[in-house]
Amino acid sequence: MQWIVSGAALFLALLAWMRSRTLKRKLDQLTQQYWELRYQHGQLKGRVDRIDPDAQAPADAPAAEAAGQTFIPLSSLKK
Repeated sequence: MQWIVSGAALFLALLAWMRSRTLKRKLDQLTQQYWELRYQHGQLKGRVDRIDPDAQAPADAPAAEAAGQTFIPLSSLKK
């Protein structure tokens, strides 16, 4: 009985190890695609900005500037 349980545990461990390897490959592929898309997005955004610099969407402006807030460095607060 112990050999059956040991064999089943070993078999399940091998299946889990193989599954984790395939998931790791998929994750690596998705990560690579993500960074490629971010790079392409930056390139295209730069092209659009060069073509028509006045047509920037207001969503590009940070929320702090829209609300009239300014940046206060922490070093000035410590004094």
